[in-house]
Amino acid sequence: MPALSSSNWDRRSILRAAAGLAAAGTLAACGSNNGRGGGSGSGKNLAQMFHAYGEAGTEQAVKRYAAAYKGAHVTTQWITGSNFESKLFASLLTKNAPDVFEFHPQYQLIKSGQVADLTDLIEPVKDDFNQADIASHTVDGKIYGIRMIDDPQFFFYRKSMLEKANIEPPTTLDELIEAAAKLTTDKVKGVFLGNDLHAVIQPLFYSAGADTLTDDNKIAYHTDGVVEGLKQLRKLFTSGDLLLDAPADYWDPSALNQGLCAIQFCGMWAMPQFQQTLGDDLGVMPFPKVGAAGKPSVYNGGWSVFVNAKSANVDAAKEYVKWLWIDQKKYQEDWALSYGFHIPPRTSIARSATKLKSGLPAEGVKLFDEYGHFDRIGWTQAMITATENVFADCVRKNGDPEAALDKCDKTVNAELKKLFG
Repeated sequence: MPALSSSNWDRRSILRAAAGLAAAGTLAACGSNNGRGGGSGSGKNLAQMFHAYGEAGTEQAVKRYAAAYKGAHVTTQWITGSNFESKLFASLLTKNAPDVFEFHPQYQLIKSGQVADLTDLIEPVKDDFNQADIASHTVDGKIYGIRMIDDPQFFFYRKSMLEKANIEPPTTLDELIEAAAKLTTDKVKGVFLGNDLHAVIQPLFYSAGADTLTDDNKIAYHTDGVVEGLKQLRKLFTSGDLLLDAPADYWDPSALNQGLCAIQFCGMWAMPQFQQTLGDDLGVMPFPKVGAAGKPSVYNGGWSVFVNAKSANVDAAKEYVKWLWIDQKKYQEDWALSYGFHIPPRTSIARSATKLKSGLPAEGVKLFDEYGHFDRIGWTQAMITATENVFADCVRKNGDPEAALDKCDKTVNAELKKLFG
């Protein structure tokens, strides 16, 4: 989401956190404040947990929605800091666990019985959701969690810089590397992929014609195209044309806005800030094609709401979640479009959203519709870390991509065996 400052955490680590990650011991950050004290509400007391979005107005919006609900007294735990996922999962192990929380679809949550089946809430409006969002939350025909926002990620670029260098927006990774060289000066780097490069791992897979996992939960990323892409990124990393160690990471628009680079990988959440600073001197493009079997890609992040199946108030929590994230379309649209730009998962809301109907936002929606890829529910943090190690071994260092992927395969297969047998 937009307006994240350098004091906020790396978005990637939050967007891809593991459901199995739980901090040992008690949760110091939440302490004895379980979010259920005080207040003027009647009926059941419910607590919901959100991570601290970086842009102004988000905390107030979440609390405003909750205050409008008459069926229970709903309080909000707004978790700041760099490790929301560990605080959430530590809290879920205690009596102070939230009744409702935001996270991402993860198979471990379902397998452990941590999240409630919400099929009965979603079924009547199932056809009004992006069907890829429905699929990413479904296991054995049951739907767990309701998508709140979709966050497509792609490249933003300065049109004037590309025009001055006589460059068209790159359509292949080779062209991106060539463009980065032509755009780099003594003051500006050609391209920014984020400080740790983690944001472009899955886009690389997708653009090489691969994936993280197959539909039947087998390895899908270890292909010749991915190997080729890793070698190309190593070339870019050592070229001197890649911005490294920027003051803020990829999720923050400051690298492009401050003229540190000509092309930046980021998310649609930052589009209003880019436009405010750069006006019409701004274009968007997908992650370019990698290799002969590839195709441009747009990775979709986002957040979903879940009901804690181990709560003492499951039914009341489900009623609240239905009221807010199924029935209250005005709040759903407000959440998606008033604090940065996100694509509403409800297709009826997305179609009527005037802010997404023209100009650059409409281009972003078109790229998302044409090239979008969604997370696999079986893709765990251990698997994510293993692919990050691949990038460390053969992009940051000069390791052999095949050997790095072979090592990664061992970790991923062990995880798959634990999850699926």
